[in-house]
Amino acid sequence: MRRGRSRPAGTAPAALLLPLILLLPLTACDRLAAPAERAAAAGDPAQDADRGRRLPPVVDHVRTDDPVVFLTYDDSAERDPAFAGLIRERRLPVTLFLTDTVAGPAYGDFARLRPFGASLQNHTLDHRFLRGLPYAGQRAEICGQQTKLKSRFGVRAHLFRPPHGTYDTTTLRAAADCGITALILWRATLDAAGDLTYTRGEPRLHPGDIIAVDPDHPTATNLTARTERLLDTIEEQGLRVGDLEKYL
Repeated sequence: MRRGRSRPAGTAPAALLLPLILLLPLTACDRLAAPAERAAAAGDPAQDADRGRRLPPVVDHVRTDDPVVFLTYDDSAERDPAFAGLIRERRLPVTLFLTDTVAGPAYGDFARLRPFGASLQNHTLDHRFLRGLPYAGQRAEICGQQTKLKSRFGVRAHLFRPPHGTYDTTTLRAAADCGITALILWRATLDAAGDLTYTRGEPRLHPGDIIAVDPDHPTATNLTARTERLLDTIEEQGLRVGDLEKYL
């Protein structure tokens, strides 16, 4: 996260730009997370002043000395049939965040990946922007998908990725009430060209980094090929893919 940089003359304050940013069109899982949210992503639970309880932490990096990073995917990974083969062949402990209206028709395909290391987690029912929604609406999105995943796979998800990476305190409260123990963001993103970009810090992978791979970008190259190149990069840096569930 950049700090201590002066703003050039004539540049609009961030407070004025934020409403414009929120009006930009977004598709599927476009990566958008407010700087304030990124600053809160250190992994420490927030305090719910209204109820005197601890809220789920917001995490983009896991504090660990183990040489591991974590691969996460949002929806539509099933559109590349070879991707399932890659998970089975390498027994990759990837984390798949599923939206019911997007991934529901392919739940059977996702279920067959679980024995090979894939973890299936919550990404809401309908992929709505949660920030600003009333509590009832946010709870319906999160708890509704909890029920779907429990019914289909027999497990209750405890990790949650808010659509587009946006959330507010109401999201944390609703997530807590739905049994979520952590909100998962990302420190690195694998872009459509297969290159890594970073949300903060130096532009390299560190142990504990969470990587988001968008499989459904219309201009993205083959998901399997991008993942294989990423795995080579991870190995070259002396790292390996870890199981995010076991670390949170």
